Amino acid sequence: NTNEPSIAAPIQQPLVLPREVLLLGVDQSGRLTDVIASLNLSEEGLHLTQIPRDTFVRSSDHGEQKINALYYYGGVEAVSRQVSDLLGRQLEHHIVVNLKALRQLADALGGLEVEVNKPLRYRDRSQGLSINIPVGIQRLNGEQLEGFLRFRHDEMGDIGRLDRQKLLLKALFDQLTRPESLVRLPGLLAAAGKDMKTDLGPMEIGGLITAMGGTTLEAERLAGRPFMRDGISYWQAEWPTPASNALLEPSTDRYDSVF
Repeated sequence: NTNEPSIAAPIQQPLVLPREVLLLGVDQSGRLTDVIASLNLSEEGLHLTQIPRDTFVRSSDHGEQKINALYYYGGVEAVSRQVSDLLGRQLEHHIVVNLKALRQLADALGGLEVEVNKPLRYRDRSQGLSINIPVGIQRLNGEQLEGFLRFRHDEMGDIGRLDRQKLLLKALFDQLTRPESLVRLPGLLAAAGKDMKTDLGPMEIGGLITAMGGTTLEAERLAGRPFMRDGISYWQAEWPTPASNALLEPSTDRYDSVF
């Protein structure tokens, strides 16, 4: 019957990949962010910008803080708003993981291979922390990776920990983008469970990781310098927007550089 209305097939909308993602790794308390980074996907590739957790910020809602405290005071929204303003580009999405999720993910992948450039040894009974990782190329399981990330008991302190974060993220990137890992992606995400929070759907995460497989990961730490303010050590970051740098420059009567 030519008079009957035709039923059009649904139009498949192309998957829009996230271009800017805020990555946060929370500590055991779930209150402070030990890992803060922006992940930018563009035609040039994948670029990761690490933000030192002691970075000094002046928040309109939460005052002068180390940036890793913003999550405690205002959640993902506060961190995303501050980082977006200071980087000069909008972070559209977020992924928040805690150490438990990282341990589970690493174990599900059979460990992650990283090159350890110096022996890492430390023990703290009060925190239940025991780190003993030899030098060289190691395949670290979840518990070892936690120690690898948390270690900062040498002359490099937090900057050394940022370098180890970069090594770990690159190892995770390499492992996740392998074909055998992509096939297992739904199960890997399920393993993270409630210990990973994101506003990305499974299809978006899968599309992002698939796109990552065809590019290289470039990572850099936000440049800057340490300084003391009211007896507290901060990192004075060199943000890419000059206006933001001016707003965040501590007043000279309360500024003491460590150099």
